[in-house]
Amino acid sequence: MTDHEVLTPAGLTARPLLFASGEDAYVADRVLRTWVSPDGADPDWADRVVAALEPGERAVGALSFEAGAPGILHQVVGEERALRSPGTEPADREWRVREFPTAAEYADMVRAALRQIEDGSLHKVVLGRCLDVVSEPPLDPADVIDRLLTTRPGRYVFSVPLTQGDTPGPLLLGASPELLVRRSGDLIQCTPLAGSVPRSEELAEDAERGRRLLSSGKDLAEHAFVVDAIVHALKDVCVDIEAPSSPQLMRTDTVWHLASPIRARLAAGAEGPSALRLAQLLHPTPAVGGVPREAAQATIAALEGDLRNYFAGCVGWVDGSGDGEFAVTIRAAVIDGERLRLFAGAGIVAGSDPDAEVRETGAKLATMARVTGLP
Repeated sequence: MTDHEVLTPAGLTARPLLFASGEDAYVADRVLRTWVSPDGADPDWADRVVAALEPGERAVGALSFEAGAPGILHQVVGEERALRSPGTEPADREWRVREFPTAAEYADMVRAALRQIEDGSLHKVVLGRCLDVVSEPPLDPADVIDRLLTTRPGRYVFSVPLTQGDTPGPLLLGASPELLVRRSGDLIQCTPLAGSVPRSEELAEDAERGRRLLSSGKDLAEHAFVVDAIVHALKDVCVDIEAPSSPQLMRTDTVWHLASPIRARLAAGAEGPSALRLAQLLHPTPAVGGVPREAAQATIAALEGDLRNYFAGCVGWVDGSGDGEFAVTIRAAVIDGERLRLFAGAGIVAGSDPDAEVRETGAKLATMARVTGLP
C-alpha cells in the first residue's frame, strides 16, 4: 500500500528524517512519497519501493519487530550534512517516569523464561522493558537528535516519523550500535551483537568486565546462536561467507558487547536482493528474538505483551540500485508530544541471572535516558 500525503519542509523541521553511519547524517530535504504496509515483511512491498526509486532518491524508514506488523518507508531526496548544535535544556523541566515492567516484574519474566529453557522448549529469548516518561515542557526532537549525533552512543543514529504527512505523531529515534546488514554492490556486511555486560566507571574494573565477557561461556553461547542464524540465512543468497571463529569486544558508553563482523558476496548471475529485502530476510535475528524463532516470539508476546511495535525492529535506507544499510532498532526511543518511551532488552539463556539481566537492561536504558536529559 502507498500513501501520497507527504511531510512538508516545515514538518521535516519539526520531525527530522535522517540516518547516519558516518560523521555526518543523511538528512531528508524533501519527502516524495510515504510507503506504508500492514506487513513490513512483505517482499512484494519491498520490491515495489525499490523499483520506484529514481537516481538520487532513497527510501528511509523502519520495520516492526514482529512478522506481519507494519513497516514505513519515506521516499526522499536529501544529502549528507551535519545538523545544528543542540539547544540549552530548560532549567525547569519536570519528568514523570514509570518503569514498565518494574525491575522486580522483569526479574520474574526472566525466571519464567529460564523455566522454559530448562524444560527444553526454548534455547534463548530476548526480553525487554521500558521507561515511560512524560516531560514538561515537551522535548524538542531536533535537540535530542543533535545530542545523539554529537555524543554518538551508538554508530547508527536515526530519526524516522512513524506517520505520513504533517499530522503530529510518533517519531522513532535512537543510536543503535548494531549493524543488521549493509549492501554495497555485491558486498554484504553484518555485525551482530549478543552477549553484554554493563561498563564500570573505574578503569581497571571496566577492563576486567570486558575480559570476563570474552571468556563467559553463557555469553559466548548466546552470541553463537546469533552468528549461526545469520550465516544460515545468508547461505540462501550469498557465497564466500566469512564469519570469525570467535567474537571481539565492542564498547558503547554504557555497555560492553560481543561482536562478530560477517562478510559475504551475493551469488553471481543474478541481481540479488536489495538491502531492504536482505533486512527482511535476516530480521529478527536471535539478537532481538531468540531460538527457536517461533517459540521465542511466542514467549516474548506472552511475557512482554504489547511493548515493542517498532522497537527491536530495524531501521535504515535503500536506494534504487538496491544498496543500503539497516541497523537493529535498539538504544531507541519514541517521542510523541510530551510522551517518551525508551526500550531495552537482554538475551536470556541457560545460566542467565535475573538480577544481572535487570542491571544490563538498566545500563542500556541509560544510554537514551542520558541523551534526552532524563536525570
